[in-house]
Amino acid sequence: MPIIVEPEQSIVPALLGVLPAGSQAVASLERMNAWLAQHQDEYVAVLGPSVPLAEALSVCDQLRTARPTVSVVLVREELSTDVLTEAMHAGARDVVPSHSLDAVSAAVTRAYQLFVALRGPGGVAQTGKVITVWSPKGGVGKTTMAVNLGLALAERGARRVCLVDLDLAFGDVAITMQLFPTHSIEHAIGSENSLDAELLGGLLTRHQDSMMILAAPSHPDVRDRVSPTLVAQVIRTLRETFDFVVIDTAPAVDEQTLTALDETDEIVIVATLDVPTLKNVKVALETLDMLDIAPDHRHLLLNRADDQVGISPDRVEGILGMRPAAKVATSIEVAASTNAGDPIVAKNPHHPSSTAILALAAELAGQDIAAPGSGAAQPGNESESQGRSRRLRRRR
Repeated sequence: MPIIVEPEQSIVPALLGVLPAGSQAVASLERMNAWLAQHQDEYVAVLGPSVPLAEALSVCDQLRTARPTVSVVLVREELSTDVLTEAMHAGARDVVPSHSLDAVSAAVTRAYQLFVALRGPGGVAQTGKVITVWSPKGGVGKTTMAVNLGLALAERGARRVCLVDLDLAFGDVAITMQLFPTHSIEHAIGSENSLDAELLGGLLTRHQDSMMILAAPSHPDVRDRVSPTLVAQVIRTLRETFDFVVIDTAPAVDEQTLTALDETDEIVIVATLDVPTLKNVKVALETLDMLDIAPDHRHLLLNRADDQVGISPDRVEGILGMRPAAKVATSIEVAASTNAGDPIVAKNPHHPSSTAILALAAELAGQDIAAPGSGAAQPGNESESQGRSRRLRRRR
C-alpha cells in the first residue's frame, strides 16, 4: 500500500483521502525507511509538500537504484522548470502540485500499473497476523496492555497496525488514547455480506503514531446487534490490509469474543497475581483446550507482577501449567501515562514496562521491534533498541 511522508499532520487526511484504502502515513523520512524495510512489496512513496526538496531528491536518488520497483511521487506547492528538471534527474516518477489531489491519485495509479508490469499483481497481496488480547476477568489492565502492544508493533508507522476494540459494551480503547471517533464498529452493522477494505477504512480513526483504531460502540445496548458473522468479516477484511490486527476483547466468553479467538493467530492472556484472576484464567485455558483454540499460540502476560502480593510469578507456571511470556511490574508511571492518554511505550520507550512489552511484541511478530522514537530508520541498520529487543528475545 502507498506510504505517505508528511510532517504537517493537517495535510495528511487530504492525501490519505485520495489514495487506496490501507495507505500509510508517517511524519518523517526515517519512518518511511523503516516501513520500506518491512514491506518489500511496496510500490510507491508519496513525499508531501512539507518534505524539504533537497531531502526528497536524495530519497529519489537512493530508491532509484536500491528499490527500483518503488516509484516516488513528489507533491510540491509550486512547480518550476528547475524543480521538474532536478526531480527528473534524481529519479522521481511524478511531480504533482499539492492543490490537485486528483493528480496525486492519478500518479499513484500509474505507479501501481508500473509495479504490476514489473513484478506482477501477486506482489501486493498480503495476509496480516491477528493478535487477540484477552482475559476472563476485568480490571487486570487488559486494554492498557493491548494499546501499548499495538503501538509497539506499529513502531511509529513502520508497520500498519489496527487496534480493534471488541469490548462492545464498555470499550475504553478510544478514551485511553484520547481519541473521539465519529465512527465505530456499530456503523458496519448490516454490512456482513458487503464489507470491504474501503468501507471498513472509513470507520477507522487514526492515532498520531500511525496506528488505526476501530472503536467500540458508544452505547452498551448496541453489543447484541454486532453479530459473530460481522466480527469474523471485520477481522478477515482487516488482515488483508494490515500487517497486524490487535483485538482488545471483553472480559467474557461471549459469542463475539469466541469468534475473535477462533480467527486469531496469537492469543495474549493477561493476568494479575491474585487468586480469583488465576482461577478464572485456569478455567479459561481449559475452555480454550476444549475448543482447540490456538493450542500452541498462547502467551501469558503477567501485569502488576510483584512478589509482595504473596504469589510469585514463578509459582504461576505451576498453577496454570503455562510459562509467563512477559512480566510487567506495578508502576505509577504506567498508570499516569495511561490517564494522560500517552501510553507508556510511546511516552517512555525505555521504561522497564515498555521494554517488557516491546520484547513480547518482538516475540509475536517474529522479528525485531525498535522502541518508538528510536533511530532505527535505515534498512539493514540495527538501532540500540532493536538490539535490546533481540537480546530480550534470546533470553526467553
